[in-house]
Amino acid sequence: MFNQPRDGALPDELDVLEQVDFVEENLRKLGIETYRKGITSDFMNEVAGLVGEKPDFVFNLVESINNKGELCYFVPALLNMYSIPYSGNPLEALFITTSKALTNKILREQNIDSPASFFPSQYKMMKPGTRYIIKPVWEDGSLGITGDSVFTFTDDYGLKLKEFDDSHWIIQEYIDGREFNISVLPEKNGPEVMPPAEMVFHNFGENIPKIVDFKAKWVAESFEYENTIREFPRNNLNPVLGEKIRDLALRCWNVFGLKGYARVDMRIDKEENPYVIEVNANPCMSPDSGLVAATTEAGLPITVVLQRIINDLNY
Repeated sequence: MFNQPRDGALPDELDVLEQVDFVEENLRKLGIETYRKGITSDFMNEVAGLVGEKPDFVFNLVESINNKGELCYFVPALLNMYSIPYSGNPLEALFITTSKALTNKILREQNIDSPASFFPSQYKMMKPGTRYIIKPVWEDGSLGITGDSVFTFTDDYGLKLKEFDDSHWIIQEYIDGREFNISVLPEKNGPEVMPPAEMVFHNFGENIPKIVDFKAKWVAESFEYENTIREFPRNNLNPVLGEKIRDLALRCWNVFGLKGYARVDMRIDKEENPYVIEVNANPCMSPDSGLVAATTEAGLPITVVLQRIINDLNY
């Protein structure tokens, strides 16, 4: 099951079709018979139609509905209602982590380091001279994030922030440092952390913020796309920092009740303190995705990855 791209869809929305091809091909290698169901704005009827079809389980690749990430949790909610088993994260985890605001609140309540966060209406609480990044609350895939998303706050900047509403935007303190993506999979004895992947920003001058923005992910041949490289720093990662990163990823898995597969994104400041910036309960599973790169680095064939995910279904 996947979100059916709309006519004229951009690359970030079309990417789900690559995921579907890749997952379906490898599920069949496991001897599993598959068929596809695309989800549109008629999702309530489309999910209800599965009741009569009686599938053994649904491999859930729905990332959005009509390209709105804040609606993605409706699909597992309906699957729950009809008692249809499905892969990936459960309804509760998906809803909470899709909201960057709610995620940040829970992280801080659990004493997990994360950047200071504000809604646009709280701009008077921000510190002049400090750098921040403004992000969409509900979207993933860097949708809505550009180089201009990072800014240095001044009193006058508060007027600009009045253009953004609290329901759809959040502002976080910008952590100037390294960025890591940490994939986690279940195994028999609990969650297993895959090798940490670092997003390395080559040739970025001081005037270009070191972030994985929309261009870096989706606009081929752009400067950001060509110079933002995923690397696995086996020999360039302080063992103490590596252990901190691993422990934080496992804490996030447990705190948010994650299942199936997930990715935890972190920024590391100049003193090598890691900050969780996002918990992604529905990460991309295309062949060139971070999750697949990390599991490959760990020596796990994709069929093994899929089997682990299926072994951790929601019932």
